[in-house]
Parts: sequence; structure tokens; C-alpha cells
Amino acid sequence: MSEISTGWCRVRWGKPLAYVPILKGKAGEFSALEHVTPTVRSRIRPVMELVPDPDVRDVLETFCDRAMDAVPKGAVLTVDSGALPTARVLEGDAGGPVARLGESLALRGVAMCPVVRHTDSREVLAEAAQAIALHQSGVCLRLSVAADTAESIPDHGQIRGLLKALHLDPEEVDLLIDAGPVQSSIVRDRSADRALAALTALSPWGWRRECIAAGAFPANLTGFPRGRATPVARHDAQLWRRVLSGCRGRSPDFGDFGVTHPRMPAQSRGTPDPNMRYTTPDAWQVFVYPRVRSGNDDFFTLSADLVASPHWPATGARTSWGDARLNECALGRRSKAGGGTQWRAWATSHHLAVVTADLDASGHL
Repeated sequence: MSEISTGWCRVRWGKPLAYVPILKGKAGEFSALEHVTPTVRSRIRPVMELVPDPDVRDVLETFCDRAMDAVPKGAVLTVDSGALPTARVLEGDAGGPVARLGESLALRGVAMCPVVRHTDSREVLAEAAQAIALHQSGVCLRLSVAADTAESIPDHGQIRGLLKALHLDPEEVDLLIDAGPVQSSIVRDRSADRALAALTALSPWGWRRECIAAGAFPANLTGFPRGRATPVARHDAQLWRRVLSGCRGRSPDFGDFGVTHPRMPAQSRGTPDPNMRYTTPDAWQVFVYPRVRSGNDDFFTLSADLVASPHWPATGARTSWGDARLNECALGRRSKAGGGTQWRAWATSHHLAVVTADLDASGHL
């Protein structure tokens, strides 16, 4: 059985599916990745998106430092810098984000698989080709079929031109079909149909891996009731199952956006209320608590309520690194309740473990 390394999982031809979480490249998400169990690590191929942040002096170097700490030796990180300007990031720097990422991650010993789009400029594709040659980990071709940013499906000539510019064969390319935000059953079904059409049209190329991804978490927690859990349907998982039932041949991997909205977040202002985006197989249970106690101490109350709720899994604190931290908060074993970055890390940690276990239990991993 042949084997290649891509993302964090080792891919064997014949192993049907992997889990592809598309995560914002921020401190909380990297912390969650750093603490995944070996079992979860072997089954996921994370894609990390760089997030523009005017408050960070050098977004690229900060991202690379976090990757150096979080990515295990020998693993490959798929990196999407598409939200950043393609021009020089700092005065005097040669090359755009893809070039700088390729060089900086290589210096830190982190293998990179860059994300490209068939609409990218020649300059961006040239930088990607350099990064591919440096890291020898192939590329990820990302195509949007989302209702708000749908792209045309590239034709034969466009695919040929792209592969020629990257100096690659299709067998070195991961195809990622992004269905974007799906927060209603109507959008879910329409996006699933577009995703299936794109998969059907492009599958004959014989890509290294294929993935259908979508995201169903709201853009923010504004309007959520305080002091209790509110369910949010995981339409992204439902979309993937709809595509799976309609596709022929090799099934696509499952992708989602963790516990965040698919689009880049707006610049945050102020301090968030204590919250937890807690994943179950069919929904997120979103806990948002009002500020009554000093600091973030209301998160201790939130954690105690979560642990006592029907949503707390039978595996309890053993479910994930994040669940262990939540249990510590519930039992009063932490002196501080953390803040937004920690809550996002714990929620993401739990999400990765639950989704992986659910796919495994259903026979998809």
C-alpha cells in the first residue's frame, strides 16, 4: 500500500477519509493543535488561514513562530495566506506572503503545503512554485462554491495552465472545495449541489486528496441568550453527508471551520462575555454568560453548568485537552478562568476530538 505525508495525517491509498479542519491561524487555534492526542493528529489535515491583524506588527512572523511551537516534527502544515495583501508585507521585504512563509517556515523546520486558487496572479503562482520546490509537500488547490463568493469551475485549459505554473502533476495536489457559510437548510442544500457539481467536474483529474468543506457557526455571539446553552445546527456536517450520498467513486474528505465562521473575523473590540462553543455530533451548544462576578470569574459558573449538563460527554475530561481545562474550571482547580484566547483553544480542542471520534465511529476514518 503506497503512502504519502500531507497535512498532519499520513495518507494511505485505500484509507477512505480524513478530517480537514480549516482554522484561523491565531494563538487559540495553534494552542489546540499543539495539544491534540496522537490519535487525532493521525487523522487530521489542518489548513491554517492567516488572519490580517493591524495590531500585530508582523503577522507572518508571528504565524511562523506559533507554527514552530505547535506543529510536530515531520508533519506538513497546509497554509492559506489568501486574505493577506499580495504585495510586500514590510518595507524592504522581497516577495509577497507565500514567498516569506515558505522561507520562514523552512528556517523553523516546519514543512509547508501552500494553498493556491486558479484565480491567483502569475506572481502568486510563481511564489507558490518556489515554496513547493523548497518544501516538496505539494499544494492545495482551493475552489469556492459558496453562495457569497462562488467562482467558476476551472476548465481543462485553466487546470493545465495552473499545473504547468506550479510544476506539478495532479497527484501532488489536494483539491479543497469550499462551500462557505451554510446557516440554513436552504443554503445548505444549494451549496451541497454546487459542491457536488464541482467535485464531479474536477475529480477525473486524479487529485492526491479531495475535500468538501463548509462552515455553519455564526459570525459572532451577538444576540445569544445569556446564562444557558443555545443549540446551533451543524449544517456543515449535513452538507457533507448530502454530497457523500450523491458522489460516485472515491469519497471526499470532510472539512469544516472548527468553531468559527468561515469568513475572516472583524477586528474585535472590547472583552467578550464568558462563552464556550461546545460541539456535539449534531450541533454546537453555545454557552454565553453575563458578567456578574469580577474579571472573567463567571466562566467558572459556566464551566460548572456545562459539566453538569447533558452535553458533557461520557468520556468527560478525558475527551480532549480542552475538556480537561473546562473540568478544572468547573471544580475550581484553576486560579484564573482564562479569556477569549483560552476559551477558543479549549473549544477547538474539544471540537477536533469530537469530530474525529464521530467520523471514526461512523466508519469514515
